[in-house]
Order: sequence, then C-alpha cells, then structure tokens
Amino acid sequence: MNTRYSTVRLFSLILAVILQLQLVACGGGSGSNNTNKDFPVVVFSDVHFNPFYDPSLFPELVSKDAGEWESIFKKSSISAPSVWGGDTNYPLLALTLSSIRQNLGESPLIIYTGDILGHNFPQTFFKLYGSQDPPSVAAVAAMKAFTDKTVAFFMRQVRSSVGNIPLMFAVGNSDSYTGLGPDSSFLSDTAELYYTDFLNGTGDHQAFLNTFKSGGYYSVEPNGTNLMVIGLNTFEFSPFFGDTTSSAVTAELAWLDSTLASAQARGKKVWLLMHVPPGADKYSTAQSVDSNGHITSATMMWNQNYQASFLQILSKYPGVITLTLAAHTHMDEYRIMSSSDVLEITPSIAPYFGNNPAFKVFTFSYDTFKPTDYRSLNYDLAANPEQFNRYYTYSKAYSERGLLNDSFARLFPLLVTNNAKQALYRGHYFSGHNYSIPITNTFNPITNANWPVYWCGIGNMVEPEIVACVNSY
Repeated sequence: MNTRYSTVRLFSLILAVILQLQLVACGGGSGSNNTNKDFPVVVFSDVHFNPFYDPSLFPELVSKDAGEWESIFKKSSISAPSVWGGDTNYPLLALTLSSIRQNLGESPLIIYTGDILGHNFPQTFFKLYGSQDPPSVAAVAAMKAFTDKTVAFFMRQVRSSVGNIPLMFAVGNSDSYTGLGPDSSFLSDTAELYYTDFLNGTGDHQAFLNTFKSGGYYSVEPNGTNLMVIGLNTFEFSPFFGDTTSSAVTAELAWLDSTLASAQARGKKVWLLMHVPPGADKYSTAQSVDSNGHITSATMMWNQNYQASFLQILSKYPGVITLTLAAHTHMDEYRIMSSSDVLEITPSIAPYFGNNPAFKVFTFSYDTFKPTDYRSLNYDLAANPEQFNRYYTYSKAYSERGLLNDSFARLFPLLVTNNAKQALYRGHYFSGHNYSIPITNTFNPITNANWPVYWCGIGNMVEPEIVACVNSY
C-alpha cells in the first residue's frame, strides 16, 4: 500500500476525533453546558496564483521541485503585493495565508471555492518557455508539469498555514491545463493532490476519485458531524460550451439529485459549494444599459436549461441545504435562488477586476449548520498595510440579526428604499476599493445608471425576469 496514502488515512481518523471535539466545544455534544452553539469557518476564493510575476525566476521554477519554490520566491526583488488589475503574486499569497491563520479561531474546517491558477496560465507559460505556436508535444508536457507543481505548491502553502483541518473546495474555471475549465487530464492528474492536500484524507478515497476524475465533483461527510459537503463543477454549465457538455452536465445533475436524496434520507445537512454561480453575469449585462437605464437582454452565467434543472432539483429537498457558496465574479455579493435557497458569493483574493483582496469568516449554528453572520477582512491596496484587517461585520453593518439567509432576503428590498444600506452594499461589492483613485485595467464601478442591474441580479435568476426588473426599476 502507498505509504503516503496509509499515513493520510491514519491521520484522517485522528482528525475525525479532533473535528468532533472542536464541534462539541462549540456546543454540539449531548449534555454540553456550553451556551455558545456557534463555530467559525474561514472561506476564501479566487487566489489566481501567478508564479510568473517575476520572470527572472522562471527558469529555476521550471527546473526545481515545488518544495523548493518558496525559497526561490523569497529571493525575488519584488516584495510588494499585487496591484489592482493583477493576479496574486507570492507576497500577496503569503500575506493572505498569514491573515487566514490569524483568523482561523476554532474553525473545524476551511473552504476554498476555486481558481487556484492565474488567468491565461498556459499562454504565459508558453511565452516564457519560448514555445512555438502551436506548442510542441514536449512544450505541452512541460506546461502540464509546471501546472501540477503550481497546484502542489499552492496547496502545501495553504496546508502549512491552516494546520491539519480539512479544506473543502470546488474547482474553478482556471483550474485546468487549458484555462477553459477543469479538463479531464487535469482532474485525473491532480485528484490525489486534492484528496490528500486539501481534503486531508476526509471522506472515502475511492468514492472521491470516481466522481472527481470523471467530472470534477464530489461529496464528503466530515466524521463526527451531521454534515455533508458537496463540491460541484459548474463551469461546464456555461453557455460558452453550447450543447457539447450536455451529457456531462446531465450526469452531474443526476448525481447531485441522488446525493441530496441520500442526505435527506439520513438526516444530513448539506453545504453546497460551486465556483461559477447561476443567475446573471452582472458586469457584462451592466455594460449594455442604454441612456434610459434599460436593457434588452441579460448575459447569463449558465445555460438556462441546466439552471432550470438545477433549481428544480434543489426545490425537491427543502431544508436539506443550509449553505450555498460560489465565487468567480471576484465580488462580495449574494443571490436569492428561491424562497429557501440563498447563494453567498465570496470575494476574491486576486485584485484582477479592481477589487481589494478579501476573505470572510462565517459564523455557524451547530444546531442547524446554518450561517448566522460573517465578518469580512480585506487588504486595502491603497494603503498596503502589514496584514488583512477587519473590514465589516454583516450584522453590525446592516443592522440585521438572525439566520443569514433570512437576513439576506430582508435586505434585498431595503437596498432600494434605504440609501445608507445601498451605499454600504455598493462599497462592499468591491471589498472597499475607492474608485476615486485612478487605476488602469479596472472593473467598471457601480453607478446610478447601472445599479438596477446589480440589484435585480440579486433577486431574479432567469433572463426575462432580470430584464423586466431592470426596465421597471
């Protein structure tokens, strides 16, 4: 038997005991006298790590193992974190992981909602490698090896920062050898890394490999809890692919249906993780607003037939899913998928679209596994502080209490009628980036003219409803 795998499986048994004790300490054990039945979980996303930020390091990175990369990056003359419009360099990655470690608290697990690799990753590699177009077989093999090392480096940097707790995840559209979603060879080549270095051996090993290698999705049940975590691959739901991914999507949705049915039958609560969210691409749609503030169509994130099937599946299991997380937009936002399902979108670490780097620490009720609050920590690139700092706490900023999903539903209409709360939301959307500071390659800001797109995209999930909402705002 593989020694590394045996060690991981042994450790996972120890980890299960630790996880159970952590949750019991939060009030989950029978007979517990602890009245604080909440526990924190750190959630971060869209790091888009860019190992090419200092091209002078490239030859050494290619020739050396991922275990030696940290010392190579530390030799770079570039010590400042990434700027707006860029992906995450090593200085920003180190700052991020240091701040996550400082804010873990008693988190029994951590969540990452996708996009490990930087934008245009294979293209940048080939340019620095001196490859011809199209690249040779040898160049493609070198790119894949470098990609694997980058994934391994990132995962092990995270692991060394968060300790032994499992990291639940969803794959992102940049997590691939092509830059166009998790391709089959990438999933096959990195499956063991995801299982050992992210999940840390949590869940059935073979069951994970079966679904992850075939489609990039999985489910695990942290031992000692009544929780199931499902990680989906939702980039293949994109309209970009037309009908070419229909068989893969059909298989994934059928698997999701049966997995939720199993959770319901066994009394499990489910946390649902994905990268690309359903609903509108608000940024693209906002660019089409005319002089009257109207739109004729909305750009959608998913194929609408796939989205309808997905939402229909969720409607069959009310109360089973207690948390739904996505990412991809890089912004701090949320979407109301139905009266019982709210989708929270995690802001990004990479400031690629003009946002400040940010992550969140959610508070959960142990009794229900539902989120009750969160606090956002950001890194203000205008000030370049020594660490991420507390930006805002949801309940205090919006004067809302209770379960977070219910609070989001109450907040939605207030974002029209309450000018102060609307101003907060619009500022929080970019994690505090002040757009009075001129920069290049920035994500266009929210204005009074395009605000209806951003607001209507919260509470409306299908294109005709979004268009009607914007045009009647």
